[in-house]
Amino acid sequence: MNDQKDNNNLPKEGFVRLPTVLSVFPISESVWWDGVRKGTYPKPVKLGKRISAWRVEDIRLMIEKFSNG
Repeated sequence: MNDQKDNNNLPKEGFVRLPTVLSVFPISESVWWDGVRKGTYPKPVKLGKRISAWRVEDIRLMIEKFSNG
């Protein structure tokens, strides 16, 4: 239906907020942030004083990494 998104709930480009990331990686928010601190997951980009988002390209690379084992 929506040409902007593929089957991973991700737009083709741009940034996504944490709820979208967690819809692709079904883990808790605290586990995600722990992984960000440890370098397992990509760091967010600050889009504003209280707004963090992730580059879709980084999330797609992570999907590929975990898919290939």
